[in-house]
Amino acid sequence: MRYARILTGGRAWWGRVGETDVELLSGSPLRGDPAVVGSVRRDTAHWLPPVVPPVFYAVGLNYPRHIEHAAGLGNPAATVPERPEVGYRANNALTGHRSPIVKPSGLEGRFEAEPELVAVIGRTVRRAGYDEARAAVFGWTIGNDVSARGWQHRDRTFWRSKNSDTFKPMGPWIETAVDALAQTTTLRVNGEQRASFPTGDMVFDPFDYIVEITKHITMRPGDVLWMGAESTCAIAPGDTVEVEIGGIGVLSNPVHLEGNHQS
Repeated sequence: MRYARILTGGRAWWGRVGETDVELLSGSPLRGDPAVVGSVRRDTAHWLPPVVPPVFYAVGLNYPRHIEHAAGLGNPAATVPERPEVGYRANNALTGHRSPIVKPSGLEGRFEAEPELVAVIGRTVRRAGYDEARAAVFGWTIGNDVSARGWQHRDRTFWRSKNSDTFKPMGPWIETAVDALAQTTTLRVNGEQRASFPTGDMVFDPFDYIVEITKHITMRPGDVLWMGAESTCAIAPGDTVEVEIGGIGVLSNPVHLEGNHQS
């Protein structure tokens, strides 16, 4: 099953995505089995981030080749982790499928995309075992971790390099019936493939992270866990960036320069 959030009639709706239509739902599928109350054509849908997370968790340097690449660039933190440790991102950075990634005016240095698998939590869990962690995942979506590397290397934290408005496209929907770790992640810019890697080729998988997180923090329905990327690539205004994960879908976003786009 595929669930999305769309904007129609001036409000946000949960929807169940079919081949041609999106059925509008009376509430969140994370809280039960909502009724169908209408529908819109899928090809005219205005896609929102498929969930607004209570907590936005993000994993870094979780693919061996990404660690090797970062180490080659002189990143002292680029070592294989001994345990799954997680960070956080800001909800204001989220944007939906087909909405623009906005590059801030005056930004210098590398501006990059990273294609990521995203786990969406579907139940409240604390001190989860591995099997319970697997059962806690409601479904999977796609993320594009946009990064401003100049700010990342200059600032003491990731506050603007990873968290600026529109820097975290997510969508287009949540897929509940896929073996996400058995898929392939592909990154394309203007239709040209820039990266492709086995989605599950991680140092620690999503369930390892849920086990570790819930030793200390309660995870709740709607929380998201972005799983890192193997590869990155440069993007620029005028580009269209696509992240595809087999069995889930394609997340596509144009890149605009601040001041040269319409909301």
